[in-house]
Amino acid sequence: MEYEGQICRAPMERASFMLPVVVGCAYNRCKFCDLFKHLKYRELPLEQIEEELKRVRDIGGNPRRVFLGDGSAFTLSMEKLLAVLDLIHQYFPGCESVNMDATVSSILNKTPKELKTLYENGVRHLYIGIESGLDDVLRFMDKDHGLLEAYEAASQLNRAGLIFDAHIMTGVAGKGRGIENAKALAEFFNRTRPKHVVNFSMFLHRKLALYREIQAGNFAPADELENLKEERYLIEHLEAQDGIIYDGFHDFLEFRVRGRLPEDREKMLGKLDGVIETNVGQGVYAYIG
Repeated sequence: MEYEGQICRAPMERASFMLPVVVGCAYNRCKFCDLFKHLKYRELPLEQIEEELKRVRDIGGNPRRVFLGDGSAFTLSMEKLLAVLDLIHQYFPGCESVNMDATVSSILNKTPKELKTLYENGVRHLYIGIESGLDDVLRFMDKDHGLLEAYEAASQLNRAGLIFDAHIMTGVAGKGRGIENAKALAEFFNRTRPKHVVNFSMFLHRKLALYREIQAGNFAPADELENLKEERYLIEHLEAQDGIIYDGFHDFLEFRVRGRLPEDREKMLGKLDGVIETNVGQGVYAYIG
C-alpha cells in the first residue's frame, strides 16, 4: 500500500507492521503540530485494508505486532475497529498485539465495556498525546482534553487492561515554566502509571499556528537549556513503582536520553547533567523550517 503523508509512530513501534486504517488526524487542531495539516482526514475502506493484509500475508508476512495508522486510528467506531481487528487476526494468526495512537476524547467516547472488548480482541498499547500536566497550557495549545479528562481516560484504560503510553513535550509550557510543567507531569504519571513516556521536545516550525502566537507576543518559547532542565526534573521525580520506559528526543541538539526507571535513573540524570553543562549560556532555540 502506498502510504499517504508522513509516517508517525512511537519508537517502541519501529519493528511493528504499520497498517494504515485512516489518513490524517480527525482532530488536527493542536497549535504545535503540522504533521497532518496538509491532509484531509478520511477513513480507508475495509476492502483496501484487507487487500493490504492479504498482500503481506501472501509474501510470507505474519507479524506479532501491528500498529494502526495514521494520527488517530482510535477515533474509528467500534464496529469499524472490530472489523479491522477481525481481519488482522484472520490474515496474521501470529499477531499478539495491535497498537495505535489515541486521543483522550476518543478514549472517553468509548464505554468501559467497549474498551474491555477491544482488549479481548487484541488491542494492547494506546499512545496518548498528554503533552502537558497544566490545564492552561492544554487549553492554549488547543488540545482535545483537560487534565481531569486525561486522568479519567488513563483510569479507564487501566481498568480495561489496556496499556497506557504517553507522549509529552518539554518546552510546551513556554519560557520560565519548565519546572512547573515537570512537577505537574510527574504528579500525573505517578498517579496514572504509564508503561512508556516519550518526550518529543517541542520544535517551533514557522508554519505552525503556535509560531503566529509567538509573533503576536502570546507565547514565549523556552530555550533548549530550560527544556533539558525540565526533562531532568521529570526523570528525577518519576516514582515508577511498576517500571517506566522513558525515551527523550532532542533532535535539534542531536541528543537523546532513554532507559528504564527506576534502575537507569542515575545514568540518565548523569547524561542530562553533562549536556546541560555543555549548553549553559548557549541560548539555543528549537526553531526549524
